[in-house]
Amino acid sequence: MYFPTMYPQTSSAPPTRFDRTTVLAWCLYDVGLAAFNTVIVTFVFPVYFAKAIWGDETSGSAAWGFAMGAAGVGVAILSPVIGAIADQQRRVKPFLILFGSIVAAASACLWFATPDRGNAIWVLVVVGVSAIAFELAFLFYNALLPRLAPPAKLGRLSGWGWSCAYLGGIACLAVALVGFVQPQQPWFGLTRSNAENVRATMLLVAVWYLVFTLPLLLVLREAKAALSIGAAARAGLARLAATLREARREPDLWRFLLASALYRDGLATVFAMGGLYAAGTFGMAFDKVVLLAIGLNVAAGIGAIGFAWLDDFLGSKPTVRLSLIGLIVSGVPLLLVQDASAFVVLALCLSLFVGPTQAASRSLLVRLSPPGRTAELFGLYGLTGRAFTFLGPLGFSLATTATGSQRIGMSVVVLFFVLGWALLETVRVERVNATVPFTAKTPTI
Repeated sequence: MYFPTMYPQTSSAPPTRFDRTTVLAWCLYDVGLAAFNTVIVTFVFPVYFAKAIWGDETSGSAAWGFAMGAAGVGVAILSPVIGAIADQQRRVKPFLILFGSIVAAASACLWFATPDRGNAIWVLVVVGVSAIAFELAFLFYNALLPRLAPPAKLGRLSGWGWSCAYLGGIACLAVALVGFVQPQQPWFGLTRSNAENVRATMLLVAVWYLVFTLPLLLVLREAKAALSIGAAARAGLARLAATLREARREPDLWRFLLASALYRDGLATVFAMGGLYAAGTFGMAFDKVVLLAIGLNVAAGIGAIGFAWLDDFLGSKPTVRLSLIGLIVSGVPLLLVQDASAFVVLALCLSLFVGPTQAASRSLLVRLSPPGRTAELFGLYGLTGRAFTFLGPLGFSLATTATGSQRIGMSVVVLFFVLGWALLETVRVERVNATVPFTAKTPTI
C-alpha cells in the first residue's frame, strides 16, 4: 500500500491516482473537525453560554462575538508563520497532533462550564484558545490536499472532504440530541440538573475528535524533517517575508485571498452566530436549534457533493461564483422574514451553497499555489481570512448591542458576500487538466 508523504524528497509532483486508504482517513479527519465546529463554535455551546452562563441572550451573544473576534486575530498572526515553518520542515503530522490535542483537551474542559456568570471569562478564554488550535489544525489538514489528489480531481476530493464534515456534524449533533439534550434521563446516569446533559456534549466532542482524527495520524507517512525547528523557523520567516515583498508578482493569488477573506467573513459570522440568531430572533428552543443545525448540515453536505464534480468540470472559480450568487439570493430574504417556518426554509436553501463555497475555494487556492508552498499559502489564506473575519462577529456584536436587534446585526453577512463576489470577478484563473503536469496552464477563466 502506498501512503503519499508530504513533500517527498524525490519529487514535488502530485499523485496520478487516489490512494483510497489515505483519502478515506483524510475525509474522516474532517468528520472529527466537524464535531468541534458544529457543537462548540456554532450551535450548541454558544446558545448554552448566552442563556445559561451569561444569563442574557443579547449581551451574551455580543460577548461571544467579541471572543470569536479575538480568536480570529490570534489565527491571523500565527497561521502564516507556522505554515511557512511547516513548509520548510516538509512535515505536517507533528502540527496536526499538537493542535488536535489542544482542541480535544479544551473541549473536555468545557464540562466544568456550569451555568454560572462567574465562569464566563475563563470559558471564553478556553473557547478562544480551542478555536485558534482548531483553525491551525485545519490549515495543515488543507495543506495535504495537493498530495492526495491528481490536479483534475482536486475539486472532487475537496468536496468529498467538506461533505464528510457536514455528515460528521449531523451525526455528532444527532448523538448529542438523542443521548443528552432531549431525554429526561440522559445517557450514563447524567441528569438535567446543573446542565449536566448539555455540558456532557462537550465531552462527546472531545472523544469524537480523537476517534475520527486518529486514522489519518496512523496512515500518514512523512520523511524525516528537512530542517530542525530552529532552522525551519528562520527559513520559513524569510520565505514568508519574501512572499509578502513579492506580492505584486502574483496579483491574482492575492486578489483571490482578499476576495475569499471577505466572503468567508460572512460564512464565519453565520457559523458563529447562526444558533444565537435562531434562538434570539425566532424564539427557537434549544432542541429546535439543534434540529435546525442537523437540517442545515444535511443541506450543506448535499451541496458540497453536488458541486464537487462541477468544480473539476467547469473550474473552481465558476463554482465559487455560482455559490456566492446562491448565498446572496437566499440571504437577503432570510433577513426579512418574520415567520419561523419561512426562516427554516430559506436557511436550508442558503446552506446548499455554503459547502460548495468552502470546498471550491480550497481547491482554487491549491490551483493558484506554486508547488512546495502549500502550507505557507494556506497560512496566508488563514491570515487574510482572519484579518477580516473578526469584523463579521464584531460587526454583529456592535450592531446588535446598538440596536437591540440580532436581525440588523446579521445584515453584515450579505454585505460581505457581495463584496467578496465583486472582487472575485477580477481574479484570473488558469485551468489545470488531467493530461498535463501540475504546472501546465490552459485558457483563463
